Amino acid sequence: MWVWGIGVAVYFVAVTFRTSLGVAGIDAAHRFDINASALSSFSILQLLVYAGMQIPVGLLVDKWGTRRILLLGVLLFTAGQFGFALSASYGTALASRALLGCGDAMTFIAVLRLGARWFPARRGPVIAQVAALIGMAGNLVTTLVLARILDVFGWTPTFAGSAAGGLLILLLVIFFLRDHPKGYEPPSPPPGETSGSGFIRRQITAAWREPGTRVGMWVHFTCQFPGMVFLLLWGMPYLVEAQGLDKGTAGALLTLVVVSNMCCGLVYGQVIARHHAARTPLVLGTVLATAAVWAATIAWPGRAPMWLLVVLCTVLGACGPGSMIGFDFSRPANPPERQGTASGIVNMGGFTASMTTLFAVGVLLDLTGDNYRIAFASVFVLQALGLVQFARLRGRAVRRERERVVASRVEAVHVPV
Repeated sequence: MWVWGIGVAVYFVAVTFRTSLGVAGIDAAHRFDINASALSSFSILQLLVYAGMQIPVGLLVDKWGTRRILLLGVLLFTAGQFGFALSASYGTALASRALLGCGDAMTFIAVLRLGARWFPARRGPVIAQVAALIGMAGNLVTTLVLARILDVFGWTPTFAGSAAGGLLILLLVIFFLRDHPKGYEPPSPPPGETSGSGFIRRQITAAWREPGTRVGMWVHFTCQFPGMVFLLLWGMPYLVEAQGLDKGTAGALLTLVVVSNMCCGLVYGQVIARHHAARTPLVLGTVLATAAVWAATIAWPGRAPMWLLVVLCTVLGACGPGSMIGFDFSRPANPPERQGTASGIVNMGGFTASMTTLFAVGVLLDLTGDNYRIAFASVFVLQALGLVQFARLRGRAVRRERERVVASRVEAVHVPV
C-alpha cells in the first residue's frame, strides 16, 4: 500500500506543477508581455508533449516497469519547473513547460500500472479513481497555496520553491519504490519479444484493435477537456476579465472545481466497482450536464450570477472522474502485459481534446476582441464529436467484454485433468 502511495505522490507533485500556470496566467502575460494566443501556447505545448508521449510511455512501462519510468518522470518535470522559475524570456519559458510536460506524461500511466500490480483486479475502478483524486489534491495545492504564495513572494521564489518538492519525491522513488510485491514477479517474456519495432507494432496494433481501448479513448476525450481547459489556463482569466470577479473569489471557484472533482471521483469509483453497467449512464450524464451548464453560463445576458458560476464549477468537477471511466473500458479489454500501451492510448484522448480547445479559445479570443462567449462555444464541437464516436463503438466493446466473461467461466469449469 505505501509503495503505491509513493507512486501516487509522484503524480500529486506532477499535477501541482502541471496546473501551476492556471493561477499564474495573468502574471505570465505581464512577465513575458504576450497576448492570449501566446499565453495559450504554454499549455498547448505542454499538452502536445504530454499527449504525444502517451503511447511511447505506455510501451516503456510495459517493457521497463514503473520504477524506471517514474524516476525519469520526476527528473524531467522537476527540471522543467526549475527552468520555468528562472525563465526571463518567452522562448526559455516555453522550453521549460515542454520539459515539464514530458516528465508529467510519465506519471499517470505508470501509477495505473503500479496499482494493477499491488491490488486485485476487482478494485481497479476504485484504485484508479483514488489515484486521480489524490492527483487533484495537487491542483488544490495550486489554487489554495501556490496562488497566495505567488501574490506575496513573486514569480521566481514561488516556482523554484515548488520545484523543491520534486527533489524530495525523487529520493522516495530511488530508495523505496518497487514495481511489484515480493514473490509476485511477472513472468519474463521470451528473449527478443520486448525489443525492436516488431514489439512496438504488435503492442499498439493489438491494443488499438480492441473496441474497449478505442471507446476508452473517446470517453477520456469527451469528458476530460472542459474541466482541464478551465483549470489549466482559461478559468482564472474568464472569471476575472469576463465575470468581473477579484482573484480571491476566482481562486475559490477554481478550488470548488477541484473539491467537486475529488468528491465525484470517490462516488464514481464506488458505483462502477459495484455496478459495471453504470459506466455508460455516468459518461452520458457527465457530458450532457457539462454541456448544459456551460451553455447556460456563456449564454447568460451580461455577467452570470454567482449561483450559476458555482453550479458550473461544481459540474466541471465531474469531468475528471468521468474521463477516468475510459480506463474502465480499456482495462478488461487488454491483458496485463498490454495495460500500459492501452492506457497510453486512452490517456492521449483527453489531452488531445484539451490541447485543441486551449488553442481554439486563445485564437478566438484574439480574433473577437476577448469575446469569451464565442471562444468558449468551441467546447461543444469536440463534445459532439466524442459522443458520436462513443455511440458508434460502445456496443462492440460491451459485446467483447461479455464474450470474454463467458469464455473465462467456461475455462474455469472445464479444467483439463
